[in-house]
Amino acid sequence: MERAQFMHLLRLSEQASAENPGAYRRSVGAFAALGYVWVLGCVAAALALLGFVGWQLLRGGGLRGYYVWPVLAAGALLLASLRALWLRLDAPGGEVLRREDAPALFDLIERVRAKVQGPPVHQVRLDGDFNASIVQLPRWGGLGGSVNHLTVGLPLLMALDARRLGAVLAHEYGHLRGGHGRFAAWIYRSRLAWARLHEGLRADPGPAGWATNAFLGWYVPRFSARTFALARQDEYEADLASAQVAGRTAAGAALVEIAVKSAWLNAEFWPAHFRAAATAPTPVGPYGAMRRLLAQAPQTAFAQQALRSALKTLPAVDDTHPGLRDRLEALQAPASLPEAWSTQPAMALLADRRRWVEKFDHHWCRDHATVWKRRHAYLARVQQRLQQLKAGAGSASAAQWCEMGGLLLRLDPTGRGPEALACFERALTQSPGLALALRGSAATLPADAPQRLARLTELHEASPGDRWWAAQQAVALLEPQLAAGTTDLPTLQAWRQRLKAAEQAEQAAWQELTESPFASGAAAHDLNEFELGELRADLAAYPHVAQAWLVRKSIPAFPWRRAYLLVLSLPDLGDEDRFALCRELEHTLDLPGTVLVAWREQADALDDVVRRIARSPTYPEPA
Repeated sequence: MERAQFMHLLRLSEQASAENPGAYRRSVGAFAALGYVWVLGCVAAALALLGFVGWQLLRGGGLRGYYVWPVLAAGALLLASLRALWLRLDAPGGEVLRREDAPALFDLIERVRAKVQGPPVHQVRLDGDFNASIVQLPRWGGLGGSVNHLTVGLPLLMALDARRLGAVLAHEYGHLRGGHGRFAAWIYRSRLAWARLHEGLRADPGPAGWATNAFLGWYVPRFSARTFALARQDEYEADLASAQVAGRTAAGAALVEIAVKSAWLNAEFWPAHFRAAATAPTPVGPYGAMRRLLAQAPQTAFAQQALRSALKTLPAVDDTHPGLRDRLEALQAPASLPEAWSTQPAMALLADRRRWVEKFDHHWCRDHATVWKRRHAYLARVQQRLQQLKAGAGSASAAQWCEMGGLLLRLDPTGRGPEALACFERALTQSPGLALALRGSAATLPADAPQRLARLTELHEASPGDRWWAAQQAVALLEPQLAAGTTDLPTLQAWRQRLKAAEQAEQAAWQELTESPFASGAAAHDLNEFELGELRADLAAYPHVAQAWLVRKSIPAFPWRRAYLLVLSLPDLGDEDRFALCRELEHTLDLPGTVLVAWREQADALDDVVRRIARSPTYPEPA
C-alpha cells in the first residue's frame, strides 16, 4: 500500500472514532474478524480438496500421479492457515520476579490492580529498559484464556518514587481493564500476529505461502490503519486509569519526569558512559552509576529545555502514542516541571537491590561487548590522530586547529570543551571568518556566554551552508532567555525568520540532491585518510557489505553543500533488506555532509559511478 493511501485510511479511522465511537469499534471488530474468516475459509478449502481426493480414492478410482499435486497444495494451504490461527507470540524478555524478590513491589501492584479493577498479573518481569509495559498473550491459541505479563524497567525504579511508579503501573493496567480493555488487547494481539505472519511468509516460495502473503499484503496495512484511532484512544483511557489511582497531578508529574529523565539518559548519560571506552578496553556496566544519578534532580536548565522539546514534539503520524502535551491536556495536568522530583526511588521495593544492579550490569556487558570494543578502537584512533596533530602544532594550519578541536570534542565534549574552544579560537586568529572554526567556537562556548550569539551571527553571515544550524542554535538559545526576560522579542523573531528561510533553502537543496539523476555531478571524494578510516570502520560493522565505492556529488544550485554517494555491493541480501540497510546507513554514517546510499545492482547509472568515477573500492581498504 502506498503511504498516502495508508495515511488517508488512518485519518478516516480517526474521523470515524470521533463521530461515532460505538459504530467505529463495531467496524474494527468486523474487519478484525475478516482475517479469521479468510483463514477459516482457507482451512475449509484445503479440507474440501483433501476430502475430494479421498472420495475419489474410496470410489475405486485408484491412486493416480496427478492426485499428488492437489494433495500437496491442500496440505500447504492447510499448514499456512493453521500457522495463522496458532501463531505463537513469545513472552516478553527480562528476568522473572518472584514475590520473595520484591514483596513491596508485588504489594504495590496488587493495590493498583484493586483500584483499577483490572485482571490479575500472572508474571512480573524486570528488564533493563527505561519503560514499563503489559502484554496479554493467549494460552493454547486463545482456547485457554490469556496470561498477563507486566514488565518493569530497572531504570524506571531508579528514577521514580513509589507513588509515580504506581501511576505508571495503573496506566499499564488501564490497557486491560473492562470490556474495552479486553477488546483493545485482542486487537493488539491480532495486529501483532498478522504482521509477524506476513513477515514470516515473505520468503515462502510455495503457492499456499504466496496466496496467504498476498492476502496479508492487502489486509495488514488496512488493519493497522483502521485500528489506529482505537489504539490511540486506548492510551488516553489508560492515562485516566493512572489519574484514578494516583491523582491527575501525580499522573502528569510522572509523565513529565519520565520525559525529562529519558532525555537526560539519551543526551547525557549514555554518551558519557560510552566515553569510558577510551581507557577501558572491556565493557563497564552502566546501572550502578545510573542508579546514583537518576535519583538526583536533573539540572533545571536541562530539565526546562527537555520539557519544552517534549511539549513541542509531535508524535509520528502512524505512532499510536499521543504527544506529551496532548496527554497532559487530556489529564488536565500542568504542562510544567513537577514541584518536586522523586527523591526516594522505587528501587527500595526490591528486596536485594545490589544483586539486581550487578546482574543487569553483567547482562549489559555481555550484550554490548562488540559495540564497546568497536567504540574503544574508534576512540583510540581519535586519540592517535590527535597526538599526530599536536606533534605538529607549531606549524598547524587553521583547518588542522579545527580538526584538533573536533577530535577533543569527540573524546569528551564537556571535559575537553575549554581545550577545544582554544583550538577553534586559534584557528580564527589565523583565518578570521573560517566557517568551520566559527561553528566549532559557537558549539563549544557555554550557553550563557555573551559571545555565543555573536559567533552564531558571524557564522550565519559567512557560510550559507551553516545558516540552518546557526539559526536553529540561536532560536534555541534565545527562547529561554526571552522567558527569563534577558532578551527582547524582536531579536528572537529575526532569528526565527532566518531559521524559516534557512529551512526552505535546506529543503530546496535536498530536493536538488535527491531528484537529480543519481550520478550527475559525481566526482572523486574529498575525504582525508582519517575520515576514510572512520568510514571503513563504520562499514566493517555491517557484514553484508562486501564492497563500497564513495564519490562526492555536487549540487550546482548549492555549491557550498557537501554531499556524497555511497554505492554498496550487497550480494547476499534481497532487495527489501538492501533498501532497509541503505536507509539505515544514511542515518548512521558519520560523513562531513549528506550521504545517499544505494546498492550497485539497483541501476546502470550506479554501475557507471563505480566504473568511471570511483574506479577502485573505498571499502575494504586496498591491500
